[in-house]
Amino acid sequence: MRFPESFLHFIWQFRLFQALNLFCTTGEPLSILGVGMPNKNAGPDFSQSKLSIGGRTWIGDVEIHLKSSDWFLHGHQDDPAYAAVILHVVYEHDRAIYRKDGSLIPVLILKDLFPESLLTHYERLVNSMHTFPCEKQIHSIDPVIVNGFLSRMMVERLAQKSALVYQYLAKVNGDWERTFYHFLAKSFGFKVNEIPFELLADSLPLSIIRKHLDRPIQIEALVFGQAGFLSGAFKDAYPRQLKKEYRFLQKKYGLVPIGVGAWRFLRMRPQNFPTLRLAQFCALLLKSDRLFSKILELEDLAELKKLLQNLPVNLYWEQHFHFQKETKKVEVQLGAGSVFHLIINTICLIISAYGKYSDQADLINRGLQLLEQMPAENNAITRSYLQAGVAIDNAFFSQGILQINKYYCAEKKCLNCGIGIKILNQ
Repeated sequence: MRFPESFLHFIWQFRLFQALNLFCTTGEPLSILGVGMPNKNAGPDFSQSKLSIGGRTWIGDVEIHLKSSDWFLHGHQDDPAYAAVILHVVYEHDRAIYRKDGSLIPVLILKDLFPESLLTHYERLVNSMHTFPCEKQIHSIDPVIVNGFLSRMMVERLAQKSALVYQYLAKVNGDWERTFYHFLAKSFGFKVNEIPFELLADSLPLSIIRKHLDRPIQIEALVFGQAGFLSGAFKDAYPRQLKKEYRFLQKKYGLVPIGVGAWRFLRMRPQNFPTLRLAQFCALLLKSDRLFSKILELEDLAELKKLLQNLPVNLYWEQHFHFQKETKKVEVQLGAGSVFHLIINTICLIISAYGKYSDQADLINRGLQLLEQMPAENNAITRSYLQAGVAIDNAFFSQGILQINKYYCAEKKCLNCGIGIKILNQ
């Protein structure tokens, strides 16, 4: 057999087999009144199935295997959850299966009940060497269907990310300001330096930051010191002053900096160096106290963009990408792409997560509407779908693309994908 068990699940769920004049291996006539509900948890594959076997109506579970003997391979004979199985659907029947009471479980063999072309089509799809499995077919699918599934993917992505927010929120005893501070720092890492930024935020409590917001030099000393960038010897006055301030604050609060080796500089443009990102992070912290409360007040995308622009970045960074490495004029403000990155990955997420947490539907909708107002993300993944003919009109759909690519396309889960199912059904 050249296919996974999930292929048979797909065949059964969508009735892609000859459903008339069916018989069990015992010779009893079988009518499928309802295939049941797919079970994504432990237990039989389909529940609440309704069947007529030998003229008698049954309601219960259906278990699907490539071979009947897989029942024992998977240990179902010792699991009481399988006591209510009313039909065993298999590709090949090689062994009779009995219940605990000695009664035989009826078997339906699918092997000759569906066209070989369907299996060929499936294999061609999942074994393709394209950027994603349906790259050459997706353009033929109605955009309404594609957009509908991408919308579902966006909701799924938001739910997954919100779960991480709630997990961290519980860790900090329900402090939303501190939670926002953590996820804001994480986003400033722009994936490459995401982890060290998280470590930095967790090593530098927001409560300490708040005590020094009236002294910008101390905020910068705390951030760069905790990041591990103030351990060397400096000639420039600015880093020397930072080091002096940090020594005092480190001793005062018992701070332990993260290792400077955690930061990544290689294969990135100087504008994305973590030193410049840290300077921008400092400036945003200085620009507005209680940032979480502030973003809840700002309902307009233009206002949110304004919050992240015109940051009071220290003048030192206008001619440096790193300490003591002078260069030509440096653009110290966040670019449009970086601004949208922070809004998409932090602000929209936190607003929607808080809306669900506090049962405020208007905040959930605001987070989604902001995504619809922003341009689609431009990266290697989104470009591959664009080139295949998928219209990605805004960040709402580009987030859906990232979700489907990671959890469906990359894992070849075409049988769990609304678009893949539509292609296979063509």
